[in-house]
Parts: sequence; structure tokens; C-alpha cells
Amino acid sequence: MNWNLYLSGEIHSDWRERIESGIKAAGLPVTLSTPITDHASSDDCGEKILGAEESNFWKDHKASKINSIRTRTLIERADVVVVRFGDKYKQWNAAFDAGYAAALGKSLISLHDPDLTHPLKEVDAAALAVAQTPEEIVEIMKYVITGELT
Repeated sequence: MNWNLYLSGEIHSDWRERIESGIKAAGLPVTLSTPITDHASSDDCGEKILGAEESNFWKDHKASKINSIRTRTLIERADVVVVRFGDKYKQWNAAFDAGYAAALGKSLISLHDPDLTHPLKEVDAAALAVAQTPEEIVEIMKYVITGELT
């Protein structure tokens, strides 16, 4: 079986690359997918594709709907959804992705530093695992795929 792992959340660190290299090094049958991680493209896609808006509200509205086509599709196809919360910015989109995945009954793993445990208690309650490092995500995937601890 090939596993589909969706990596949602913060875009300001190398956590996705660390998971990807760990999955590859372990030779695991995992396909990774992500939202659009180019911030400018994500913000501007609505206006660039469908035309300019006078209000930032409608600019963001267009962009979020276009981006959600990818996000919804990939979360729905995922076997496991990892949502990373970083220490910068309020990642409302990540929280929304976690809720959407939980509502769909997806296996959800929350990834964040211990400092965020209290603000993310509801997200963590819905998660099947709460990890602190990308390497722990790789170890979880190794275990669930092979059934062996390393």
C-alpha cells in the first residue's frame, strides 16, 4: 500500500523537507502533498486569474476559494494529515485544515512545540498523535507502515 501524507501548516521553516528526507531515507511507501506554500502566489492567485478587486476582502475571498480546491482535494485523498503550528503568526488556516481533517475522520497528527500545547488543546484532542519534531512524524509513519519500532 502507498500512503498519502498531507503536510499542512506553517511555511517558515524546513519541517516539510525534514519529513521528506526522513521518509526517503527510510524507503517508506509514502506520497507527500502540501498546500501552496508560496505565500505571494497563495495571496494573489484570485486576482491574477480572475481579475482585480477593489477591496482586500474580495481579493482574499477569491484567493481562499481557489486555494481551497487544492487543500480540500488533497486532505480528502490523504490517509494521514499532519498539521504543523509554528511559533510565528496565527495560523488560522492550519487550524481550519486540522478541523476539516478531523471532521472527515482522517488520521490527524498535530506537530508543534510544547509552548503551544495550551492554545492547541482542542486540536491536540482531535489528533491521534501530537509530535514535537518532524523526525517524530517519520518515526510514527515507520511504525504504522511496518509495525516495527526502531
